Amino acid sequence: MSDSAPQPTPDSSSSAAPRVAVFGGGPAGLMAAEVLAAGGARVDLYDAMPSVGRKFLLAGVGGMNITHSEPKDAFLSRYGERRAEIARLLQEFDADALRDWIHSLGIETFVGTSGRVFPTDMKAAPLLRAWLRRLREQGVVIHTRHRWLGWSEDGALRVASAEGEQLVEAGAVLLALGGGSWPRLGSDGRWSALLEARGVELAPLRPSNCGFEVAAWSEHLKQKFAGAPLKNVALSVDGQPPRTGEFVLTEGGVEGSLVYALSAPIRQCIEQRGEARVLLDLLPQIPLEKLATALAKARGKQSLAKHLHRQAGLTGVKAALLRELAPREAFDQPAQLAPWIKALPIPLVRTRPLEEAISSAGGVPFEALDQDLMLKALPGVFCAGEMLDWEAPTGGYLLTACFASGRSAAHGALAWLARRQ
Repeated sequence: MSDSAPQPTPDSSSSAAPRVAVFGGGPAGLMAAEVLAAGGARVDLYDAMPSVGRKFLLAGVGGMNITHSEPKDAFLSRYGERRAEIARLLQEFDADALRDWIHSLGIETFVGTSGRVFPTDMKAAPLLRAWLRRLREQGVVIHTRHRWLGWSEDGALRVASAEGEQLVEAGAVLLALGGGSWPRLGSDGRWSALLEARGVELAPLRPSNCGFEVAAWSEHLKQKFAGAPLKNVALSVDGQPPRTGEFVLTEGGVEGSLVYALSAPIRQCIEQRGEARVLLDLLPQIPLEKLATALAKARGKQSLAKHLHRQAGLTGVKAALLRELAPREAFDQPAQLAPWIKALPIPLVRTRPLEEAISSAGGVPFEALDQDLMLKALPGVFCAGEMLDWEAPTGGYLLTACFASGRSAAHGALAWLARRQ
């Protein structure tokens, strides 16, 4: 999708309007640009990539999960330690408001069986096209292949482009530069050094919604079952209630939606203790006592593998992982395997690299911002989106908070500009 179409020139009557420079063409930056333009600002949006919304489009591959329909309390719980901060952002623009906004672009939505919300055609591209059309009609000027380089000595914004470095003057700056995941799509975290040089203390960028590695799988498990899904299982970590779903066994560890949902506590355990032992329930639908009774039945001449299959339906990658991780002596009596089947410990020792993660944690802490998302150390500079220090699992939660933070930062910038007039 190209952004090279001619841009409209704002009317001369708007020349006295304050100018705002928005850096970052993802959901947070685009939403901020829309709110700023609607509020009467002249908006220039800059993005380092050849087109905007690249990670947004990637998120739509296989189905554009835009938000979630679950009740408010459950929704807010997905933001973990930053629940209170994200709740404040969502007061104005929650999941319902996001759906209404999508409908205003002429895109209908529906709620899937899981409660996730999707555009009717399941695609991100039509939504992005309609959105860019609206922004151009508002007078937002989009500059692609323009990278923010920080500030000059006299306070102008330094911007690199194909024509060389430019100096840009703006009444306010809104940064929505993403985190550190998927750098090939533009979220490379280079902004960190620029803000730290100006005295902004940042939390290190770390993988979120990511896979994890074990010390080593056996060659048999890797060769035969790498890439195999474990469905209808439950995972728990650090005493938290188990979550049900599915994940995938990889050559070096585990990944997939169920693992992503627990990525924050797993990563925190590894950071604090050097290892996280997640407990896997291979058969969450069968109570421990019932499973032990079934496995205690005489198996006669049947092999243990056939007995596990017949009495518990345990086969394939589930049976192989049990063999891999349960102690050898537990296989002497089938009934002794029941506790291991219900709580099989998987020792995870590290995250997969940040550039592979779906999203990132870390960045600009809320403590460095005022209630309008303006940096306390840099008046007139606002931050939004994934570059803020928060995280959430996949399921529409990431996008919802990015949209909401873009709107909040834009309202903050408009209020700040109004106070300065």
